[in-house]
Amino acid sequence: MDLEALRTERQKCVEWKNIKPHWEAIAKLPCVTSMEIRLEDVVTIDSPDFTKADQQTIYETAKAMLPWRKGPFQIGETFIDTEWRSDIKYNLLKPHFNLKDKIVGDIGCNNGYYLFRMMAEQPKRLVGFDPSALTWCQFSFLNHFIQSDIRYELLGVEHVGYYEHQFDLLFCLGVLYHRPDPVGSLKSLYKGLNVDGELILDTFMIEGEEEICLTPNQRYSKIPNIYFIPTVNALKNWCHRAGFQEVEVLEIVKTELNEQRKTEWINSESLDDFLDKNDPNKTVEGYPAPKRVYIKAKKIKK
Repeated sequence: MDLEALRTERQKCVEWKNIKPHWEAIAKLPCVTSMEIRLEDVVTIDSPDFTKADQQTIYETAKAMLPWRKGPFQIGETFIDTEWRSDIKYNLLKPHFNLKDKIVGDIGCNNGYYLFRMMAEQPKRLVGFDPSALTWCQFSFLNHFIQSDIRYELLGVEHVGYYEHQFDLLFCLGVLYHRPDPVGSLKSLYKGLNVDGELILDTFMIEGEEEICLTPNQRYSKIPNIYFIPTVNALKNWCHRAGFQEVEVLEIVKTELNEQRKTEWINSESLDDFLDKNDPNKTVEGYPAPKRVYIKAKKIKK
């Protein structure tokens, strides 16, 4: 697979009529020498050198990039109250990984919130994969100030196994249920890992001991591109079929309204709109309400 040709083709998105204005706005963002970066629950960017005009430019540039899904972020006076409180997921997973001196990839990295948080863990290298032109703009907006050496690739999970190097640790959070071939996606992740490398993954799940999965008719929780929602045992089988020798369940968590909710920083519905108004344990389609399983899978040399 010619990834360089694919990169060249995908980077042409900077000329798309809905994307070009964002790049032009990023080029006009203030450049200041004194910058304070805090990589905490709220990724915070501030500077005593921001003028009132700078603050207005930052706000207008960010507001034009709706929807903001992952976060939250504070840039000067602008608080981006994203749809997802991504700090909840990050803090849930943090006890289960060690990134120091590791080559780390985040598949479906969105605007890079998790990658920015990971910088504090002193990894050797950070690479984000996401084919979305808009989230690339959001990342570039944030990185204009943070000035990280994170590499953002406009690539997907299907490209990980063909990447120029392998990874010690891969995160794949909230991606697998969007894939019509989950085992094939897991095989790509397995191929992208070094020996003794680890995958941390989360996906929707359904209750049950049987090795089965739900295949929604048209939509699940109003989301059209949800293909398979497995039981935990079915997910383990998928991982084993992909080559992983060790699979550990880390957590099983129901998605709550404090973690995913509608804010002024998105322009669409959110979790409260996806659930049955008379029974929040069901989606509007009558399926079990969203619940996630978090796993760690390891690639071991045979």
